[in-house]
Amino acid sequence: GEGVQHTNNRNDPFELTMTHDEDDTLYPIAVLIDELKNEDVGLRLKSIRRLSTIALALGEERTRDELLPFLADNVDDEDEILLAMAEELGQFVPYVGGKEHAKCLLVPLESLCTVEETVVRDKAVESIVHVCTHLKDEDIVQYGVPAVKV
Repeated sequence: GEGVQHTNNRNDPFELTMTHDEDDTLYPIAVLIDELKNEDVGLRLKSIRRLSTIALALGEERTRDELLPFLADNVDDEDEILLAMAEELGQFVPYVGGKEHAKCLLVPLESLCTVEETVVRDKAVESIVHVCTHLKDEDIVQYGVPAVKV
């Protein structure tokens, strides 16, 4: 039959995040929250892979104030998801406001350094090192050095 199946739906839910209605700025984060709590690992992974698009839709400030704390608080239990998150966050400097705000990426990345799976930890460390190359000099001493010591 033609039942509604979210897992095989060819209409990419990503398109929904770009619609413009009154709740325009709230919508992408709401969709992300739903998808990241979904039991389907494939859907969660797809969401993580779209984090940069969601960050663009939210803007730098809301990415820092809402998206990153959400990601830091909702650590997935699937290594595949955590690995993707460690990878995505390493490329996130432009989405949080560049050099001025790069330090905010260290918190969620540091929590990924404590995961049991070595591959995830290694990627998180690699991302921390990458983010540290974008920190302001004074932030390197205050935030970068402690992060690398984890």
